[in-house]
Amino acid sequence: MAIISNPKTLDLNDIQGMVVRGYGKLLETAYFLLEVSDAKNAKAWMHDILPLIDSADVSNHSERTLHLAFTPKGLNALGMDEKNLDNFPVPFREGVATEDRSRILGDYGENDPSKWRWGGNNDRLHMVLILHAKDKEAMSTFLDEEKSRLDKSQGVAIIKEMKGYLRPDNKEPFGFHDGISQPVIKGSGRPGPENDLIATGEFLMGHKNEHDQYPYSPLLETSQGNSSLLKDDAAGSGKKDLGHNGTFMVFRQMEQHVDDFWDYMNDKTKNEDGSTNEDAKIKLAAKCIGRWPSGASLVNFPDKDPGGNLDNDDFGYADKDPDGLRCPYGSHLRRNNPRDAFRWYDKKQSLKVTRRHRIIRRGRTYEESVGNGSDKDEIGLHFICFNANLELQFEFIQHAWANNNQLRHLSNDIDIIIGVPTEGDPSNENGQFTIQAEPVNQYMDSWKRFVTIRGGDYFFFPSISVINYLTTI
Repeated sequence: MAIISNPKTLDLNDIQGMVVRGYGKLLETAYFLLEVSDAKNAKAWMHDILPLIDSADVSNHSERTLHLAFTPKGLNALGMDEKNLDNFPVPFREGVATEDRSRILGDYGENDPSKWRWGGNNDRLHMVLILHAKDKEAMSTFLDEEKSRLDKSQGVAIIKEMKGYLRPDNKEPFGFHDGISQPVIKGSGRPGPENDLIATGEFLMGHKNEHDQYPYSPLLETSQGNSSLLKDDAAGSGKKDLGHNGTFMVFRQMEQHVDDFWDYMNDKTKNEDGSTNEDAKIKLAAKCIGRWPSGASLVNFPDKDPGGNLDNDDFGYADKDPDGLRCPYGSHLRRNNPRDAFRWYDKKQSLKVTRRHRIIRRGRTYEESVGNGSDKDEIGLHFICFNANLELQFEFIQHAWANNNQLRHLSNDIDIIIGVPTEGDPSNENGQFTIQAEPVNQYMDSWKRFVTIRGGDYFFFPSISVINYLTTI
């Protein structure tokens, strides 16, 4: 899979940097969940931090960054006219915690939004401010400065503060190299594998997507604020576009039950005398994930992890592993990015379909003391992803691929990492994980969920020029 050039055609200075870059050298992260208490003062604060918001232009990259996103209630609290707010897509306006969304995503039982610690359409959650810094010392200074700025604003209050981090080896809590096979936005100037180079409009509104169409974008329905700061609708409606160079952000706090995960792998692979078979344990876990802990592909290295912290992404499934004998059909990564094997009869069509359901992931590990008497902190992922169409991208992947127990060649398998059993089988007593093998398949059953949702919401992640516009409404 050749790495190809990707000429810069976008106005990167107008795009918030997190959409394009993962800030791999800025290891510390913090999130301020914010409430607008006074719209005028809140907009003055936004105008004050505007120069600090990092853009996607690499020449502007610094050792610490700010990014800002909004809920529908936040836009309303700032004074956005209802007619303009009504032009945002339904999933964003309704939020992640409606009955329909919960059914689509599988947010029931322990994952029910009523049990979340934050989000879920909380009336007070209006914005999220995301901060990155190179190390703990730099982050501490950064937090002090921005908290002081917020206190002085008299218009924005922190309702919850969360912290996260990126391990230097890029591994997530289960111990697997994360962030591999990220889409590359066409026009961003970043080269990448041909199959990962995705049409701009899949991630940024105001640009054509993989369907060669402009994605739905919130247009200015009634005049408000300094509309000269907004771009014209590229689709030709004659209206101003609030969405141009912006996207939608999914933010979910996902507790990972690490001990349960590895206990399960150990139990299923023990030697006859009951002792641990370390190699078999790791291999089963790799089959469930779809890669080795180092990041090396099972397709290229089916028998043993070659190590070396490989982020190998040069493979397809159709030619090397059409029968799932190397990387199981139901593995977490093969499900959620089927590459050239979505349609078994046509590689080209498979890639076309897959490219229409990609997301840009920006996860960071967190550790949190939950005060339940345990001597261990909770650990998990602050999962963030960007997509221009919440229904066709994030929700589709979760509902149609991760939660689907009837994918081709599978009979009752869901994604063992993020999949949700049906409400009729909440303990997954009838579920299984199938490992394609010769002469017969292997089946792993009796596994319980290894991830629990602890919070989340949908956010509008606008361009820098639109943030500037919002200070004028």
